[in-house]
Amino acid sequence: MNKRDYYEILGVDRSASTDEIKRSYRKLALKYHPDRNQGDPASAEKFKEASEAYEILSDAGSRSRYDRFGHDGVRNAFGAGGFTWDQFTHGSDLEDILGSFFSSFFGGGGRSRADVRHRGRDLRIRYQLTLEEVLNGKSAEIQLTRLELCDECKGSGCRQGTEPQTCPQCNGMGQVRYSQGFLQINTTCERCGGEGKIIADPCVQCNGKGRVNRRCQVKFEIPKGVETGMTLRVTDEGEAGLRGGPRGDLHVSFEVEPHERFRREGADLICDETITFSQAALGDRINVQLLDGEEELDLPAGTQSHAMFHIRGRGLPTAPGEERRGDAHIRVMLRTPKKLNDNQAELFRKLAEEDGHQPKGEKGLLDKVKDFFDGN
Repeated sequence: MNKRDYYEILGVDRSASTDEIKRSYRKLALKYHPDRNQGDPASAEKFKEASEAYEILSDAGSRSRYDRFGHDGVRNAFGAGGFTWDQFTHGSDLEDILGSFFSSFFGGGGRSRADVRHRGRDLRIRYQLTLEEVLNGKSAEIQLTRLELCDECKGSGCRQGTEPQTCPQCNGMGQVRYSQGFLQINTTCERCGGEGKIIADPCVQCNGKGRVNRRCQVKFEIPKGVETGMTLRVTDEGEAGLRGGPRGDLHVSFEVEPHERFRREGADLICDETITFSQAALGDRINVQLLDGEEELDLPAGTQSHAMFHIRGRGLPTAPGEERRGDAHIRVMLRTPKKLNDNQAELFRKLAEEDGHQPKGEKGLLDKVKDFFDGN
């Protein structure tokens, strides 16, 4: 019987990269693993066939010989009876390919799991802050509810004076082994959940869980220059681990509140500043309010509305924790007075005459002469 082409088995081209070969094998291994297809010898055979192909193609030397001479080039890679599981030399890849379940399938489940410790769950929160806090950074303090070790049993889950007992179903191994054809399968013990121990006399405070919900106060430092969507990881501020396992982490996602005056563009700040017609025409020196104080700004004579002025280094930090800052951009807007006193109105009339304009609602010189003769 002719053997199938290894590339065909894995469903990859002959030019496939090592990563592509590994991804394809992972997909096939997940699909045809005997524990997912119990009682199906055809799936078990496909699983073994894919593993043989991966054994050859994942190694640069054996792959080169196979590319040149086909199956004859790798005939000596296996014994007379062909590929067997004890010839699978890529056990170090198994954890990465299929995780701890697959590693136990290849013999990793023989050790006791009575001392297994589970890491606590990570927590995630959203934190709002102002532009001023973005500029300066902040020492934050929040309150949250999380799982903490039980004070009564110190996390063991047992009533004081008692200890966990060895699981009678798996004899403390945390796993139960059974055979299926040529395979030996290790599965997690249902009685103890893989712990290898059971709690016969649980703690009354935590009901044997070893942890209780508790309101806690957490402090952390927010670096200057953060942006909306950025996340800060605060290590060891998540939930307490199970059975003395390490704590999880706290992930703080930031949301910067809108500012009444400034609009943010990266590290730059943009705002509007109103000026009068006289300031625009004659020029002036004005004080502009920035995020961290005032700054003098020189307006040249003849400044136009919507003109943009730039103040270097008065924006926000260019990156979290950085001292270098962006710029402040000031857009000047002409302010038209809504009400004029008599002196102001007269000045604007004279200005209109100088500009050759006739103010709305007033008659020009020819109209006034015409009115004089019509009235006589």
